[in-house]
Amino acid sequence: MPRKRAPRSVWTGAISFGLVNVPVKVYTAVHEHRLRFHLVHEKDDGAIGYEKVCKLEDKSVADDEIVKAFEVSKGKLVHLAEEDFEAAQVEGTARTIELEDFVPYDQIDPTFFAHTYLLGPQDGAERAYALLVKAMAESGLAGIGKFVMRNRQYLGCLRVRDKVLTLEQMHFADEVDPPKGIAPSRLPTVSTRELELATGLIESLAGDWKPSKYKDTYTDALLSVIKRKQKGEEIHAAPAAEEEEQPDLMEALRASMEATKKRRGARSRATKRRGTSSGPTGGSSRKPRRASSSRSRR
Repeated sequence: MPRKRAPRSVWTGAISFGLVNVPVKVYTAVHEHRLRFHLVHEKDDGAIGYEKVCKLEDKSVADDEIVKAFEVSKGKLVHLAEEDFEAAQVEGTARTIELEDFVPYDQIDPTFFAHTYLLGPQDGAERAYALLVKAMAESGLAGIGKFVMRNRQYLGCLRVRDKVLTLEQMHFADEVDPPKGIAPSRLPTVSTRELELATGLIESLAGDWKPSKYKDTYTDALLSVIKRKQKGEEIHAAPAAEEEEQPDLMEALRASMEATKKRRGARSRATKRRGTSSGPTGGSSRKPRRASSSRSRR
């Protein structure tokens, strides 16, 4: 099992609203299941490197000779230094999340959310942090403001999650594309029976949100392939499934309903069997197993 590391802040600053200032540290709230692969020379496992080459001179360029540039028109570039980026920070300061409004969280379309951060108090700011957490929790509102991170300004949504301030990095309104033109302006009409079956199928699959229920099976399968190759096994991809003719919509709905009922029924029977076998009067004839030596050593 991988060793857990202490969280490291990716940004420090302060939350500002009115005349109140709450110094905070910002931490990432998620980590992705991303396997890291290296590019190597097949015959000797030599690492593949890249040179920074000037395409005009076809020569390598040292880091201190490389600058950022913006193309204002075809072939016309404007060079920018770090001081230029700092000069563009005209609203507030670079280390402040300035809250301008407090709004109902459920009014925000999730399309606007880009990345989630957790916010903790800086040393000595615990009381101000606790006050903001409690005040926001009682109001039931989320704070909206702007902040600058890595030379770019973002819109942010501040909310309380499990008594911890959470910052949702957001897109600005003009960065979110409207859904116009994706679906036909006039959709075909559906029959009452089709709608009843589709609604019934949705209701048969309805339940509470349980995030731990959903697993990243692709990463697990890819790790299994890597381990098998490490042992010298030959790996063969499964043959591609032949495309089946799409069934009639009504028939597909009926078949889906039947399959869902069978799965739910089998699951319910299995749950009852487990409950019966583990109950105090289950009459199980199994003898209790003695703890193994490997378990007793733990």
